[in-house]
Formats: sequence, C-alpha cells, structure tokens
Amino acid sequence: MGIITIQGSTPLRGETVIQGAKNSALPILAASLLSGDVCRIEGCPHLSDVDSAADILRYLGCTVVWEDDDLLVDSRTLTRCDIPQSLMRRMRSSVIFLGAILARCGWAELSYPGGCELGPRPIDLHLSALRALGADISDAGGTLRCRAAHLRGCQIVLATPSVGATENAMLAACGAEGDTVICNAAREPEIADLQEFLCAMGAQVRGAGGSVITVSPGRALHGCAHRVIPDRIVTATYLCAAAAAGGDITLRNTEHRQLAAVTTALRQAGCRVDCGADYIRLTRTEPLRAVPPVQTTPYPGFPTDCQAIFMAALLQSRGTTVFVENIFQSRYRHVPELIRMGADIRTEGRVAVVCGVERLHGAEVVATDLRGGAALVTAGLAAEGITTVQGVGHIHRGYEELPAHLRALGAHITEEN
Repeated sequence: MGIITIQGSTPLRGETVIQGAKNSALPILAASLLSGDVCRIEGCPHLSDVDSAADILRYLGCTVVWEDDDLLVDSRTLTRCDIPQSLMRRMRSSVIFLGAILARCGWAELSYPGGCELGPRPIDLHLSALRALGADISDAGGTLRCRAAHLRGCQIVLATPSVGATENAMLAACGAEGDTVICNAAREPEIADLQEFLCAMGAQVRGAGGSVITVSPGRALHGCAHRVIPDRIVTATYLCAAAAAGGDITLRNTEHRQLAAVTTALRQAGCRVDCGADYIRLTRTEPLRAVPPVQTTPYPGFPTDCQAIFMAALLQSRGTTVFVENIFQSRYRHVPELIRMGADIRTEGRVAVVCGVERLHGAEVVATDLRGGAALVTAGLAAEGITTVQGVGHIHRGYEELPAHLRALGAHITEEN
C-alpha cells in the first residue's frame, strides 16, 4: 500500500496547479457509454478510482486509452451489460454505471459497490429513481438485476439531494421516452459538469446547479470532447495544508466560488484568502484561532469531504471548535490517529469537539479512508518530528501525486511503495 513520510513544521510556499475533479470524471466516464461513439475526457486525473472506472469500461467491451492527461473512451464496441463483483467492490461510485448501462442496453447486472467505509450509504434512492423510470430491479443475493425494455420519462422526487442518485437518474433519463424532471436534485458543481458533458454529446439537459433538473431525450447522442472541472476538494486540501503548516501558497486552475464555505471558515480561523478568476492564494503567518461550529451539509454548505481535512488544520488553533457531521455516520475514523499525534478531540455520535493544543508531534498513523488520509498528511505537515502514514492506497483514490505537489511547495515529504 505504500508509506508517506513527513518531516513537519515547515511552512508551505509557492504555486501548484489543481487536478481535474475525481467526482466529475467518474460519472462522465460512465456517461460516455451513452454516446456509442468516441469521447475525449480532457484533463482527466490520474487516480486509482479513474483506473477502476476505466477497467469497468474495458470489461464492458470499450476501448480506453490515455493520451497524456486526456482519456479516450470508444464505446462503439460495447459487448457486455454486467459488471463483476471484483470490479464493483473497488470503489463506491461504481454504481453510477447502472443508469448508463440500463439506458444503453435495456438491462444491467452488477453487485453492490465497495469503497471507503464511512457508514451506511444505501443506494435505495438510486434504485427508486430507476424504478420510477420503469426499470424492474431485483437485488437477491447481493446482485442487482435490472430490466427495462422501455424507460419512460416521469417526475422523480428524491427524498434527499443525493449526488449519486441525481447522476444515475440523469443518465437513465437520457434513454427514456419523454421528459424526466428530477426534483430535490443535488446541486454540486460536478452535477453541472455532467450536464455539460451530456449536452456536448447532444442530450437536452437543463437545470443542473439548481434543485430541479429536466432531461428531454429524443436526439441521437454522439461523441464529444469535454474538459473536467478542477477538483474543489483537492483545492481545499492544499488550502488546509497551508493553514496547518503556515506559509503562502497560490493554487491555479481552480474556482473559488465553489469553495465559499471553506474559504469563509479559513478566514474565520485567521488566514488571509485572496481569490481571482482562476486562482486562490492563502497566507497564514499568525497562529490559527477556533471558528464557529462547522456543520457539514449538501452543497453549497460545508462539504463532508472537507471535514476531516479542516479539522486537521485546526488542531493547534487557539480555542475550541465543534464539528457536526450531518452526511455520513462514520466519518470520524481519522480522529484516533490524530489523537496519536497529540490532538485533543472528543467525539460523541455526529459531534466532534476539537480543543487546540500547543503542539503536535509526529507518529506512526494509518489512513482508513480517502479524506481521512489527507487529514493525516495535513496534520503531519504541522507536527514536530516525523510522521509516517500507512494505507496511502486510499489517498491515491483521489489525489494525483500528492507528495510531489507538496514537495514543490517546500514540504519535506516522501513516499515509498
């Protein structure tokens, strides 16, 4: 799995360019199946989750090749409509292929997905949306068997604004007869990016970014080229790393309006944050201070994916900060590892109370999930002494060459397999 070693207490300085968004690239790769043609995904991040999605496409019969930072998908050669358990279990978001395969083939068979263990993440919203479109779905023995000779447009009202269920409904609706209206849709920027990709293929989709999305099928879809938006969670990670370690960094190829909740919290903590058309600059020279309660909520609220990372940045802040995790039930698995580094954190249910300490010390810690792993690296950058992070395979799922980018900013960090 590899080990990351960090010699902490060195401020970060310089510039880096933000990678393409993992949470855009994965549904876009699934959506490429709808074209029955060749699609070029520009600026696609080199991640293990992207490799998993590419392997699923290849298993289905598609040709997938890298050309520098672009991923080409030729789905004209699709030969299968099933995904084996060995591929499904490699990442949670593999379920996004369900709607696309169903729309393209009229049937799909796959097992329940895997991914980070963050507590129950049921896919019942996905299945109810597909059933509303006319799919017949059985899930006996942990295998989803879906049939839909004719998908029909309808109104879908999501009980909660689930990102994955919104995406699956959008993809399946592209193969339905008649309009589909998705109400209480997720509003994340990655949903809007998926809409842009679908429209580039010839689909008629509107409303993404708001709570109501309309899909009006009828046009034949075709191949296209599309550039993935920058990764806002990776952007937040580097901002929090500089907040933890101190320094002055500038991030290029990013969109500050997508991170308003995070940059606001960083300013409250005492950082200077300057934003431009495609950059964010963060400067931190004085000790951080505690901030008002941080509550994770769907976009445009504070992202659950940033909770652990921002917590790591505040470990040496002056005062006490309360975190309330409203999205996932088991998203404090990084806390025991941070405590090993000297953090003062108490948790009860969905609440974590962080009391700032004077100093952190290096320790041997283990990443148990993607963002928790990034939090451990963030804490290691601020700690005195050497921190070793095991389980870095989790980090590779969402970060492209994280140690190399941090080294370019002055961090003393290495990775060994």
